[in-house]
Amino acid sequence: MSHTDAPTSSLEDLMVGWRHDFHQHPELGFNEHRTAQKVADLLTSFGVEVHAGLGQTGVVGVLQKGNATRSIGLRADMDALPISETGDVSYRSSNDGVMHACGHDGHTSMLLGAAKHLAEAGNFSGRVVFIFQPNEEYGLGAAAMLDDGLFDRFGVDEVHGMHNIPGMEAGTFASRANAITASESLFEIEISAHGGHAALPHMGVDAIMVGSQIVGALQTIVSRKLNPSLNGVVSVTEFESDGRRNVLPGKAVLRGDARALSPEINQATEMHMRRIVEGICAAHGVVATVSYDTIFPATINAASATRSAIRAAQTLAGDDAVDGDCAAKLFSEDFAHLAAARPGCFMLMGNGTGGAHAKALHSSDYDFNDAALVPGSSYWVTLVEQQLGETA
Repeated sequence: MSHTDAPTSSLEDLMVGWRHDFHQHPELGFNEHRTAQKVADLLTSFGVEVHAGLGQTGVVGVLQKGNATRSIGLRADMDALPISETGDVSYRSSNDGVMHACGHDGHTSMLLGAAKHLAEAGNFSGRVVFIFQPNEEYGLGAAAMLDDGLFDRFGVDEVHGMHNIPGMEAGTFASRANAITASESLFEIEISAHGGHAALPHMGVDAIMVGSQIVGALQTIVSRKLNPSLNGVVSVTEFESDGRRNVLPGKAVLRGDARALSPEINQATEMHMRRIVEGICAAHGVVATVSYDTIFPATINAASATRSAIRAAQTLAGDDAVDGDCAAKLFSEDFAHLAAARPGCFMLMGNGTGGAHAKALHSSDYDFNDAALVPGSSYWVTLVEQQLGETA
């Protein structure tokens, strides 16, 4: 299944079967016990050295060929989402309230297909480290695997990840050097005012009024305080208070989500948020606390690894099917932690332009496109054979 060998229909059928099985039995982050066991069993059957239990439920496969010491890491995510599936596929989720709404079932199956082919017929010299990561959706799995010594135990020269993109034609690829996905920071602002009677507002301070001014002012961070050429998003998603029908609230809590494509913009967003809250609260004689927790850092693609990834995709699919300088995405990705630890590249791959394949990620009627399995798995094989060279 390299760029020189056509994929066999038997391997394609196997990947489809694996994918449907994973889809039918989804598991949430750090609970991917069945998924991890199946991955480990399949890798073992391929003749790949298996290490289980990294980062709780992560699995690592190691394949060495030849005497070369060069190495490459390939990562797929395994977890599903707490969403009830509304699609009507024959392999729909059998776990109530849990589904593969982001395509991790496809990502895992593609990497397994690449592992099987590389173990049986890979033309390279060096070491391939197959990383099957848990808990990507909540941004905890990559750090957990790193804490368990992922790269200390299985050193790699560079690491690569891939994600399907609905609405992008199947068999096409896109990436870019530098930031490819955004950081995600969760913030909470708790306002402590002095409520009172709704008919006597002058005798207290209405926490809703203060909070409303903060909500409006936070929108000026992106529109007036950041460089317009640099992307950022600040969204207030929750507003709670202890007010009642005729009671002005004395407490209010705002929660939300901020995105940025660089650490500098993320830091600036936090700084301006704290200044805005402090200033508005001071004007009204109340106090507030602000917490700002960056769950996902921005994913930064290394220039050298990105060139290698683009070259592999172009070799496989042709220049016209590969965008080597695509627009960065404002969603977040746990691969960022791996790319911060080793030079890395995160590749985007088309999932199709029609039906469930074009539904938004995390939609209850989304489905990974089986037609993307061979292109995605072949990309991994091509990347390995180009990066680790061809044996005589």
